[in-house]
Amino acid sequence: MKRVRVVVVDDSAFSRRTITKMLEGIQDIEVVGYATNGEDGIQKVIALKPDLVTLDLEMPKMDGFTLLRILTTRFSMPVIVISALSGADKVFKALDLGALDFVAKPSSSASKDLLLIKDDLHRKVLQVVGLNPASIRRHPQTNHERPEVSGAAVVGADTSQHPIDIVAIGSSTGGPPALQSIFSAFEKPFPFAVVVSQHMPAGFTRAFAERLDRASRFEVKEAEDGDAVLPGRILIAPGGKNLVFEIHGGQVTARVVPPSATDRYVPSVDVMLESCASIYRSRMVAVILTGMGNDGSKGIRAVKEQGGHVIAESEETAVVYGMPREAVATGVVDRAVPLQRIAREILIKGEFV
Repeated sequence: MKRVRVVVVDDSAFSRRTITKMLEGIQDIEVVGYATNGEDGIQKVIALKPDLVTLDLEMPKMDGFTLLRILTTRFSMPVIVISALSGADKVFKALDLGALDFVAKPSSSASKDLLLIKDDLHRKVLQVVGLNPASIRRHPQTNHERPEVSGAAVVGADTSQHPIDIVAIGSSTGGPPALQSIFSAFEKPFPFAVVVSQHMPAGFTRAFAERLDRASRFEVKEAEDGDAVLPGRILIAPGGKNLVFEIHGGQVTARVVPPSATDRYVPSVDVMLESCASIYRSRMVAVILTGMGNDGSKGIRAVKEQGGHVIAESEETAVVYGMPREAVATGVVDRAVPLQRIAREILIKGEFV
């Protein structure tokens, strides 16, 4: 197997040494150089031609955002951002600019604390290693297709005439900009609820939900235990937890629960879909977006067994065609479409267009 060449860009000497040590503990990973700022980073990428860059966003001279734009547009370089929790908004901006994924750096600079990211860093680097370079794409941020919704129902209308009550979406690597693209395509809050499990560590999903809320006509919030699942509302599973559902007094409510020892991915798409299907049965749509692994492939079987509808993002737009590929391989996906058509497919199934 070809050794994967990595350049580490971070202005902290301690962070550079620690990240380098963690990376070199991965078989077939070689750290070929480091840079202390964006200008140095460009020079190292040109000279060393790495396969991957890890990037801190806060740096002197040329900052991480400027370097990221250059790496993704001029070099089509896979980038993993390593950033502190306090910079959550900046992380999502970096994902919009083309970063493939991020690792949450602890707020403390102590050696034992920084080493806590080792497993997450290893997993995400190995995901990138397994990608076909041609599959690493940025999601289109402009000119996405707007659904034609003239005469469609609005929140508060009689929803019995429409065949769906909820849309459940699962995503991982590449998911944040994909979700933003879908939600911003809805020109009004339609009378169905939306629930989302996006693989993300604890502490980042609240900022992510707030960012989506600003760009969407729906109300978007990080799910809290006991939240009502309502038309026109999007609930985002909290990082590090699973999202399931119960019925109390005729109202579907969200339950935020710890993951089990067998949950490989958290928040678990499978767990969310299975719980959702048991309540909504045929009146739901499941959507599987970009991401590595097979989370969701078990859940969509449960959705289909209950008569629900399943949509997967097609290979042409998926940043990582892993989860959608595994979903399609189950044989239960009803439609596989590009990202820019997913909002419209939801509305077509719901008979809103």
